[in-house]
Amino acid sequence: MTDPTQNAGLEIEAALRRSEARLRSIVECAVEGIITIDDHGLVETFNPAAERLFGYAASEVIGRNVNMLMPSPDHERHDGYLEHYRATGEQRIIGLGRQVLGKRKNGSTFPLHLSVGEMVVDGRRSFTGILHDLSIRGAMEAALHKSEERLRSIVESALDGIIVIDELGGVQAFNPAAERLFGYSANEVLGRNVKMLMPSPDREQHDAYLGRYLTTGKKKIIGIGREVVGLRKDGSTFPLHLSVAEMMLEGRRHFTGVLHDLTHRVAMEQQLSEQKALAKLGEMAAVVAHEVKNPIAGIRGALQVITSRMGTGERDRPVMVEIMARLDGLDRIVQDMLMFARPRPLRKEPIAIEALIADTAALIGQDPGMAPLKIEVNGSAALTGDREMLQVVFQNILMNAAQAMAGHGVVNVNITVSDSKVCVDVIDNGPGMPEEVRAKAFNAFFTTKHRGTGLGLPIALRVVESHGGSMRIDLPASGGTTISISLPQSR
Repeated sequence: MTDPTQNAGLEIEAALRRSEARLRSIVECAVEGIITIDDHGLVETFNPAAERLFGYAASEVIGRNVNMLMPSPDHERHDGYLEHYRATGEQRIIGLGRQVLGKRKNGSTFPLHLSVGEMVVDGRRSFTGILHDLSIRGAMEAALHKSEERLRSIVESALDGIIVIDELGGVQAFNPAAERLFGYSANEVLGRNVKMLMPSPDREQHDAYLGRYLTTGKKKIIGIGREVVGLRKDGSTFPLHLSVAEMMLEGRRHFTGVLHDLTHRVAMEQQLSEQKALAKLGEMAAVVAHEVKNPIAGIRGALQVITSRMGTGERDRPVMVEIMARLDGLDRIVQDMLMFARPRPLRKEPIAIEALIADTAALIGQDPGMAPLKIEVNGSAALTGDREMLQVVFQNILMNAAQAMAGHGVVNVNITVSDSKVCVDVIDNGPGMPEEVRAKAFNAFFTTKHRGTGLGLPIALRVVESHGGSMRIDLPASGGTTISISLPQSR
């Protein structure tokens, strides 16, 4: 007959064996490294995952101090930490998780997460460490950081402006190229509404457009490139090409705008348009020269003959003189049109600019109406250019100054040299000119004079630019007008 007590004991023993086998199976099959040590730091168990982590077989580690698995300085400190814990009960790692470094058999180190638990078995204190390899996570973080740095470098070094806004229009990113385009630093723009970079009417319409898109999904710019106008910090506007893409960041909708400055292209297109217009003007001028100039010369010759046969007292003589003056004016218009539309090639020679201006001033002084006017030339410089064409330039400018002063007073011409440039400033103290007139002064056929072709300053500008120079009009606060010409100095 079977003893019930004996049977119960056998069942308990079997259950314990099953429990032990199950626990051993869990430990040995665990993905995480599991190490147990006694309270002196000697390794008692070392599971297969720990073998894979450290490169040691369990037999090489069990019975040895666990600090063999640690690089300096943890290797030297570990025994002291255990001793301190036994003496004081003060915990630093036990019961807490932290990131540490492990040391493999081959001497390499790797990051791992260590959590330590304390247990007492048969009156003996032991510690269980569970170790999670962070190498893969570290590699992923490094790759992510590298990718982020690469993307940041691309954005930071891009020649085109890149702006990121959220779905409310708030600026989230503003790269250096955008700073150069708009004249704002990133700090002045981040967090503010992007419409600050738009002139009217886009500024007032932008919020409504965003709201309509978020409500209806109807696109006007998103996913499409188009030409728009940007507004700089200084209030000036400029043309740009804008392409917008939509993206999701952390569950929120954002928009990235790539902006390409079209200022240069628009200027080239305008220049090309002007060149085409000049070509047409040249064709017209050639026709005018052929169809009008020769008849003008014939009429003028006939009038001269008629006038020469008149007596000095005849009453029609002043009328004939006026007709000849009108014909001379018409001839000048034809000449100006030809010079502006089809300037001849430059014939360059050394020029003392002060002598050229003095000769031009003397020529203007031959007009009796200009006799009271003084033209004072200060300074000297040498350059290489077309003497005849440059004389046309200064004749136009000095005549404008003389007419502004009604033939009285002093026109100052100051000549200076700076940075290999000859600078000539023609200064009058007349009434000056309105800003809207200055803005159009170099436009062909624009004139405020009763009689004039509106080609004097445009011709002067073309001649100066053909010499590699520049020309501008200033309106000093003290009054009058200053026309400044810059030409390359002779080498």
